[in-house]
Amino acid sequence: MNPLLAVWLCWAIVGASPIAGRYAVGIVSPVLLVFLGTLAAVAFFAPWLTRHHKWGELFAAQTRWKFLFIGTFGTALPFSILLWALHYTTPGNAAILQQSELFYSLLIAALFLKEIPSKQQIWGSMLILAGVVLILLKEQYTPRWTGDLMVVGCTWMLQAASCLAKKLPSHLDHRVIAAARNIYALPALAIILLFLSFTTPQGLTFKPGFTALWVLLYTGIFKYGWAMILWYQAIRALDLGKVTAIYLSYPVLSFILSLLLGFETLHLYQLFGLALTLAGAYWVSIIVKKQQEQV
Repeated sequence: MNPLLAVWLCWAIVGASPIAGRYAVGIVSPVLLVFLGTLAAVAFFAPWLTRHHKWGELFAAQTRWKFLFIGTFGTALPFSILLWALHYTTPGNAAILQQSELFYSLLIAALFLKEIPSKQQIWGSMLILAGVVLILLKEQYTPRWTGDLMVVGCTWMLQAASCLAKKLPSHLDHRVIAAARNIYALPALAIILLFLSFTTPQGLTFKPGFTALWVLLYTGIFKYGWAMILWYQAIRALDLGKVTAIYLSYPVLSFILSLLLGFETLHLYQLFGLALTLAGAYWVSIIVKKQQEQV
């Protein structure tokens, strides 16, 4: 599959993520959802790993500690924080503010991957970041601001994990990396769940039913399964900063879905922020397409 197409397919899957997270509020505790979704993803990858005899690559001495970092900082910690943030802020806001990841992407890619962005990429990325600043300033000191700051404060973890994934041995299949991210997220999630079970007076929430089922299936099979396959296929072939810039325009889809489902009240500043976001992502997408044509 063309890496650029993989980015946009990943974009479409992840665009529904804040909506699923919002439906999960009150149904299943955030960390428990990440844990159960990760288990579902492991089950999703297991047949392919078995059929292609890839289990051994997951536990090789030269990569297992890197996989543990990717699982902990790429899934266990940030996904738990992002879901918890939805107790305070809206799905649309959370999606828009996750674009703060782009700042970390440019910095980490330049320092550790030596991927120096072009002027056009910087300008396109700045358009996306402008939407983040607009939302943060508008929501300052409101109840939503707590959730907003949680989102902005954890997105560096996702980029740190992606940076390390870029530096993994080139012979590793992107599906192996996606599977490893889920498997190696389980230890940290188990520790967090154990801690919460002793420190949360009301205990962990889980209410079985149709809503819980579809949220878990979406999380495990689509978000932690197919989306991660597409993500690693893209970043292993293209610059991390460029892929991140395109991917992080997904709040356009998140906001539209959130608006249609009644989770959002339309505000002019949100529309303006989304317009900046989509324009920036489109700009970077054109840059990537031109580079592919030159190869």
